[in-house]
Amino acid sequence: MTTLRIAGGRVLHPDLSVSEADVLVDQHSGEVLDVGETEPGDERLDAEESLVMPGLVNAHCHAAMTLLRGYADDKPLDAWLQEDIWPAEGELTEGDVRAGAELALVEMIRTGTTAFADMYFHVPEIAEAVEEAGVRARLGHGVVTVGKDDGDAYRDNDESIEVAREYDGVAGGRVKTAYMPHSLTTVGEEYLREFVGKAREYDVPVHFHANETRDEVDPIVDERGERPIEYADDLGMVTDEDFLAHGVHTDETEHELLAARGASVVHCPASNMKLASGMAPVQAMRDAGVNVALGTDGAASNNDLDLFDELRDAAMLGKLAADDAAAVPAEAAVEMATAGGAEALGFDSGRIEEGVNADLAVVDFSAPHLTPVHDYVSHLAYAATGGDVRHTVCDGEVLMRDREVQTLDEAAIREHAESRAAAVAERAE
Repeated sequence: MTTLRIAGGRVLHPDLSVSEADVLVDQHSGEVLDVGETEPGDERLDAEESLVMPGLVNAHCHAAMTLLRGYADDKPLDAWLQEDIWPAEGELTEGDVRAGAELALVEMIRTGTTAFADMYFHVPEIAEAVEEAGVRARLGHGVVTVGKDDGDAYRDNDESIEVAREYDGVAGGRVKTAYMPHSLTTVGEEYLREFVGKAREYDVPVHFHANETRDEVDPIVDERGERPIEYADDLGMVTDEDFLAHGVHTDETEHELLAARGASVVHCPASNMKLASGMAPVQAMRDAGVNVALGTDGAASNNDLDLFDELRDAAMLGKLAADDAAAVPAEAAVEMATAGGAEALGFDSGRIEEGVNADLAVVDFSAPHLTPVHDYVSHLAYAATGGDVRHTVCDGEVLMRDREVQTLDEAAIREHAESRAAAVAERAE
């Protein structure tokens, strides 16, 4: 056993209190051994003038869409997808997805994210990139059946199930998987009924977009006389292992149902604002007992993967949505970005205590914009940025030390991704 001691700083505890403490990590098991006055350890990571916090959890993104960052902006969701994004994604090769995923992983490591959920295609390439990078992920092949004949639709669903079965547990257990139908309006009911059943047969959770725009709500209400989450529940998609993205246009009935079932909602405030999808009722969800996590969505609709930006957006937008300055306080935003995300994705992370995964971010508090420190949690929500992250640790491995990524070649990845992105844009013209 080798140990890593993160020493000389302060620690954010599970109750969101802060104290001077060191963190001792078992690098073999990847778990936290001790918090407080610890043993010296075999390796030391300096945390002076810094706060050791749980690694951030990006609970919904499409990592390889980094190649489409800035490709199409300032359009509503349906037009943006159909006119720009889906045609460009149709040009993406396996190599493109690998390059985009690697670029995303560098960005996430540099901004303190240690776990993420990804819905995309060419999942084997993403899994290999995750293994090399050293982060934790829940991956799945995204399914869309609209515009496809029955054979292609079945093959798409089959691939999502088979990918979930084959890749669960790879990368030394850091990768978990899910069946990922895109949404309740882009995947036909007959496929959802059959393949959600198969997912349950293989003990595979379900992740999908829901209630992102009114156009995803009104057709279901008009045709079925029930709310989308009620429809999803009828299909068996709302259990304590399942998590849905956005949940912008949800009502009290749906909040109560989500809470009763134990399903999680991933709030994506920046994407929801950029696409004018609306303001999710986050405070109402939390008041109902729903676990809410945070996600960036893809870099084409955000346009970055810095979860600290999402922290701030979630707190600010939550107040506007509730018309209450006390709604979604700093503590709630930080909890959603850490423990809430870990719960949604099913990882034993998101908090710093003995026996949990050693997934950590060390934030440098010496910068002028973080001075003075009246309240560490307030600064995490309202003042800190991903650029303040000094070290990133996942599963006990140091992924970034003093702003230098250790597991990936950042310069080579940026150059390769830029070349790939230019070629994709040219093919999509």
